[in-house]
Amino acid sequence: MSAPASLAGNPGGIQQIMAMRQQIIQRSDLLQQIHAAQDSARDGIGVQPPRPDFADTLQSALHGVNAVQARAEGLTQAYQKGEVTDVAKVMLARQEAGIAFEATLQVRNKLLAAYQDIMRMGV
Repeated sequence: MSAPASLAGNPGGIQQIMAMRQQIIQRSDLLQQIHAAQDSARDGIGVQPPRPDFADTLQSALHGVNAVQARAEGLTQAYQKGEVTDVAKVMLARQEAGIAFEATLQVRNKLLAAYQDIMRMGV
């Protein structure tokens, strides 16, 4: 997999993306710890929440990506109309939407590859 043409010759851009990726991973770990603490608290009182199935989890993730892209589009249009003057905020929203889409695309590719591997298995 190669980097987009705009980032290929720009090591600073790649460093920024890697730093953003690390921040996302750290936030994800923190959220997992919070959820684990909440789950253990629920286990202590005997209430077991229903676990969402794979389709619900995937659908909620896609809705999240869609919301991020809609927010970026809204900020872009507001900037074009002159309603928003903070270009950094607009660019950050667009970068976030791009990264969310790229991550979704990578998940889709992994799921497709796993499906193809399963279909190739002998019974």
